[in-house]
Formats: sequence, C-alpha cells, structure tokens
Amino acid sequence: MNRINPNTQFSYKEFLYKCLIFFVTVGIIAYFMPKEGKFNYEFDINKPWKYGLLQASFDFPIYKNDQQVQREQDSLLSTHQPYFSIDRQVGKNIQAKLREDYEKTLKYALPSQSYLRHIERILKDIYNQGILSADDAQRLREDSTQSILLVEKNVATSEDIRHLYTTKEAYEHLLNADTLFYSKKLLQACNLNNYLTPNLIYDKEKSEASKKDLLSNISWANGLVMNGQKIIDRGEIVNEQTFNILQSLQREWEERSDTTQEIRLTAMGQILMVSILILCFMIYLELFRREYYERRRSVTLLFSLIVFFPVILSIMVEQNLLNVYILPFAMIPIIIGIFLDSRTAFMAHIIIILLCSISLRYPHEFIMLQAGAGMAAIYSLRELSQRSQLFRTAVIVFICYALLYFAFELIHEDDLTKLNTRMYIYFIINGILLLFAYPFLFLLEKIFGFTSNVTLVELSNINNKLLREMSEVAPGTFQHSLQMANLAAEAANRIGANSQLVRTGALYHDIGKMVNPAFFTENQSGVNPHKSLSYEQSAQVIISHITDGIKLAEKHQLPKVIKDFIRTHHGAGVTKYFYISYKNEHPDEEVDLEKFSYPGPNPFTKEQAILMMADSVEAASRSLQEYTEESISTLIDKIVDGQVAEGFFKECPITFKDIAMVKDLFKEKLKTVYHTRITYPELKK
Repeated sequence: MNRINPNTQFSYKEFLYKCLIFFVTVGIIAYFMPKEGKFNYEFDINKPWKYGLLQASFDFPIYKNDQQVQREQDSLLSTHQPYFSIDRQVGKNIQAKLREDYEKTLKYALPSQSYLRHIERILKDIYNQGILSADDAQRLREDSTQSILLVEKNVATSEDIRHLYTTKEAYEHLLNADTLFYSKKLLQACNLNNYLTPNLIYDKEKSEASKKDLLSNISWANGLVMNGQKIIDRGEIVNEQTFNILQSLQREWEERSDTTQEIRLTAMGQILMVSILILCFMIYLELFRREYYERRRSVTLLFSLIVFFPVILSIMVEQNLLNVYILPFAMIPIIIGIFLDSRTAFMAHIIIILLCSISLRYPHEFIMLQAGAGMAAIYSLRELSQRSQLFRTAVIVFICYALLYFAFELIHEDDLTKLNTRMYIYFIINGILLLFAYPFLFLLEKIFGFTSNVTLVELSNINNKLLREMSEVAPGTFQHSLQMANLAAEAANRIGANSQLVRTGALYHDIGKMVNPAFFTENQSGVNPHKSLSYEQSAQVIISHITDGIKLAEKHQLPKVIKDFIRTHHGAGVTKYFYISYKNEHPDEEVDLEKFSYPGPNPFTKEQAILMMADSVEAASRSLQEYTEESISTLIDKIVDGQVAEGFFKECPITFKDIAMVKDLFKEKLKTVYHTRITYPELKK
C-alpha cells in the first residue's frame, strides 16, 4: 500500500532536474556571500567585550594610534630642513634698478647721495641673507621649521630661519636700520618696497625626498601579537592597549583580505561548503522524502527558503545592517512544518542556519541559539488553526532565545553586571517579526498552492456560503457529510493522520449532489425519480455528482486537496446497486462496466482512504434493519475488507494496522450513535 517502489529505474530527466536544483541553489547562495574578509566585531574603548574568547589567528603588529603617530611625525618634522636655492642675480638687478631710479627721480626726493649709499648697503646685506616669499614663510611657520638648507653651487649650508627675511621684514629693516642719521619719513617716501623681491627659491623635489626619508625612520608599530595569543575574552573591558590591538587586528585583517588570491580562495571555500550542505539535504530528501521531488511545489518551497534566508543574512553582513538576531529564523520550521512535515522542517532549519553561519565571523553561538529556537518552534506549533497559537509560539521562541543566551553568558561571564542586555531587545524584535508568519503563510498558499490548517478551519465553518447552500438544497446530504466528518476525523486522530484535513474534505466531498439532490436517497421524501430512468441512466446521474462537485469546487475556488477528496471518495469503484440490478435482469448480456464506474482515481493519501471507508460505512449503516453489536461489526468488516480486496488502497501509504484501527473506531462510534434508547412511560390519568 506504499507508493514508493524500491526498484524504481534510473531516470535521466529526474537526475537532470535534481542537478539543476543543486547548481542553481549553490550558485545563488555562494554569489551573495561576502567574499572580502570583514572584521565583524563592534567594540569601543572602556566598554565590555560582548563576544567570546578572541585569539589571534596569525602574527600581526600592534600599530600605533593616529595621535601617537602624529606626535612623532610633528616631532621629526620640526627638525626637518627644507631645501632652498638663492638667486644672487636678483640682488644685482635690484641694485641696478635703484641707481637708475635715483638718477631719474630719487635724487630729487633725497637730500644727499649718502642716502643712496645707505640703501644700497642695506639691500646688499638683505639679499645676501635671503628673502622668502610670503607663502614659503607661512609654510615654514606651520611646520615649525627652525632652519633650512641653502644650496649654492651644489653646496648646502644650514641657515637659521631667524636670519632670513620676508618682504615685510626686509622693508622694516630698511626703514629702521639707522634712524639716527637717516630720516625714516624720507625713506618711506621712496617706495623702497619696490626694491624687495624674494630671492630664495623652494626646491620641492629635494625637500619632499628629504621629508620622506626622515619619516621612514618612524616605527608604525610598538609591539607584536603572536598567532594563538589571547587578545580579549567575553566581559573584559576594552582598555586603551586592547583597543589598539583590536584596531591593529582589524586593519591587518582587511589588508590581508583585499588580495585577489585571498578573495578567490574564500569563494572556493564558500562554494565547497555550500555544496556539501545542500547535497546533504538532497540526500535526506532522496532517502526519506522522495515523493517531494514529484511534487514540484514542495521542492520549490523548500529551496526558496534555503536560498532566501542565507541571501538576506549575507546582505546584512556585507552592508553591516542591523543585528542578525532580529531575523525570525524560527519562521522556517513553522512554515515547512505546517505545509510539509516536522522532520523535514527540522532538517531544513539546521541546513539553513549552517549556511548562514558561513557568513558570520562568530558562528557557534548563532548556531546554538537558532537550533534551540527552531526546535522550540516545531514543538510548540505542530498544527496552526488559530492566530493565538502563533502568538504563543513567538513567546516560547523568545523565552528559548533568552534562556539559551543567558546560559551562554553565564558560562563566559563572571560578573552579572556585564551582561549584554541589548541582545534581549533583539530577541523581542525577533518574536514580533515572527508573528508576520501568519500573513506570510497566506501568501505562500497562493504562490505555491499549499493549504494550511488555518484555511481548512475557515472552510469547515458550516456558515460558509457553499455549505449553507448545501444544507438548504440537499439537507440529507449535508447531515450525512456532518456525520461522516466527525467519524473520519476521529479515525484520522487514531492513526496519526491530519484530522482537520479529513474533516474539511468530508464536508465538501458530496457537494456535487447539490445539482440533482432528489436523485440521492438521503434527500428523497417519498418520490424516487430513478423509477423513470434506466439503470444506465441512473448510474450516470449518480456518477455525475463527482464531476459536478469538481465544477462547483473550481467555481468556489476550493483548494486542490479538497478537490482530491471529491475525486477519490468513490475511487474507480462501481455503482453496485445499479450494476448488480442490471446484471440480474440481463444475466446473459455482456455489460459495459465503464457505464457503471466512477472516474476515480483511487485514494492516494491516508486521509483519502479514511474518507472512502467512512463514507461507505456511514451510508450503509442507515440501511441496517436492526442495530446490534454484531450487525454493526459485520457490516463494517464486510465493507472495509471488500474495499481492501478490490485494491482501492494499493496506492495509499496506509498499513493493515491502520485499517484495523480505523475499523475498531468505526464500530465503537456507530454503536454509540445507534444505541437503544429507553421508552418513556405514559402518565396515567
């Protein structure tokens, strides 16, 4: 009765389909994973280290901080001597210009030629010392330069900048050199600033080379951390020295990760790791859930979730967005558990968190917390039929996160005041986001064609428009469906099947009888329209309630799983009443069995098998002449054993033990329903 054939032949088409799933999944996940090394730790000076033990994974220098390096540079630059060259021709040209101007104008402004000789002498001294441009003088002051190297005829001599002049200083020196014998006012009237031009030229190339050579003597590191050396542990305060070490590690890590070879090796490692994990999950499906490959929507849902969460986490890590613990990973087992099964939900959840951990620098805490939260979600929400259940699950998941993280902190922390309270806020946000699983389930139902228990509960409401119409048009059929729904749901609970699915399927399995309700016994009130029809015609009217039911189901947009109950509740069986009646009247005639047969197919799930048994038993029990324990037991055995003998359950994953348990339950329930009632006495007058 199990559909899985261990001798299934190898199919190239199926193999290529699985290969396509594998390569597409691995390719997308590996593409989005961060390739460049990220130092994924947040730290600040005088704050506790909120991660676990951190050890150096390679040797690296302890770099000096920017302030310390700047101080050393400033100290060295104060001793730096920039290169200048002196142009003697400038002074000679100025002297010539002065004599020329004297002959033209200055001799009329000055009282004697001694003024000219005084000015020439002072200018000669100034130009011999050297005049700096305003920009060069400003740069020397900013660099705190004490002296320069004056190059003349390939010989450099050190000159104190105090002996050099700017244009302004040279002018003031001209005016104030000898005020006792030479009038300052007369000198000012001569516009002597016209004879002051910088003759010291800055040699940028030599100066920059000298400065670079000087700065090369600075040591950028003041220590070394060896491979395997402890840097810091959880709860320890990040002091100034540790802060410098962490900054040095971050700098060294980013420099090491920027090389093309490093990126290539990282990508290869990621692809290999992702491939192994995806392959493990596909092997699980091959061994234990091979039927999912046949249902493409199941595979699409599983691998969409497997791709979605690692990609989102990789983007968050790459862009340094928020904290990864706000992502509601417990949503994964909830969705898969509701639509598929709990074992697959757990396996998929573990695979996804392992894939996500590849992108994290500190993965084992993440894996531990997410695995625990996933198991809590699976245990607390086996079936979703009410919104309150999801709220309860969100609370349980939050408590699980909080307790696991608290235990983790106690292991690594010796002071309760150093606990990281911010993480508990992330867990609260995680629980709130987990509540969005409810609308997300509705969206997935529409996209992938699944049917959740929430939808089944809504459909099983007898105030539903279609069920209310059936209660008015075909009241007998409606009552039969209600009785059968209770009977089938109890049987499903007994053997571990989906009781809500069976109950909903039972309510809708006979909606096709609404088209011709009077042709069915339970809706007749003394008039039997079959008397005016032949046996073949009557059989076709009865059989048509299957096709009519499918049309109504499509019109009212019922889920596929409900349509399957309509198709399979009679399987490929025969309308026995009309077939046997026709055969009895025409014993020698060859009967066309197809005219009396339902279109099928036979049941292919446990729930459909239960519905078929319950439908036949409940309908047949109404025809018993007397309701005794023996008659009820005989009837049920005859009907169910006959269905087994006719092969109705060959395509079902239902066992003989399950069938025996279902029969026992039917006997218990029907004895209770049809028990003998006492006769009330009449009041004597």
